[in-house]
Amino acid sequence: MIPVPSGVRVWIATGHTDMRKGMQGLALLVQEHLKRDPHAGDLFVFRGRGGALIKILWHDGLGMSLYAKRLDRGRFVWPAAEGGAVALTSAQLGYMLEGIDWRNPQHTWRPTSAG
Repeated sequence: MIPVPSGVRVWIATGHTDMRKGMQGLALLVQEHLKRDPHAGDLFVFRGRGGALIKILWHDGLGMSLYAKRLDRGRFVWPAAEGGAVALTSAQLGYMLEGIDWRNPQHTWRPTSAG
C-alpha cells in the first residue's frame, strides 16, 4: 500500500490514459490537461483503456514516485465524466486499490443485535 499521509488530496484523471507514459509524461499531463501542479504533493491516479491497470503519480517533497497496480481479474471502477479530474478521499483510494467499488462500498456483514 502507498503510504498516503493524512490530508493529501487524491485526483483521478477521468477517461483513459496511455499507459506507456512514465513520470515525466504523466506529470506533463497533470500540468497541461488537469491544470494542477504535479509537485504539490497530491496523488494523481490514471487508468489505461482496458481498465485493469492504474498508475499513481506522487511527489513527496523529495522526488517523484510512480506506482502501478494491475488487477488479475476485473477492472478498476472509474468515473464516467470526461476531460478533467475527480477528487477522492484516501479511504476511497484504498477501496479502489483493493478492487472495491469506491463510490458505494458495502459492508459484508452487519450485526443484528447488540447482545
